[in-house]
Amino acid sequence: FLTYFGFHAYHGEFGIYSKYRLQAQAAELQAQLDAVKARRVDFERRVQLLHEGTLEKDMLDEQARKALNLSQPEEITIMLPASTK
Repeated sequence: FLTYFGFHAYHGEFGIYSKYRLQAQAAELQAQLDAVKARRVDFERRVQLLHEGTLEKDMLDEQARKALNLSQPEEITIMLPASTK
């Protein structure tokens, strides 16, 4: 009888072993949450730069050129290998 309760106190759904598994899972999820929060802060900073009044025209021009792969006819384009970026 005592063995039954002892076994389930350690291996059961709410036992000691489950506590360690839940703590490890909580630490993993906290690390994921921290990474997502850091990405959100970065995105919010980038969006803030695009708001009216704080719009940096150089940044907007650079991002548009990079995204659309465009340049002015009088500009010289120098292609660099991808490994040097």
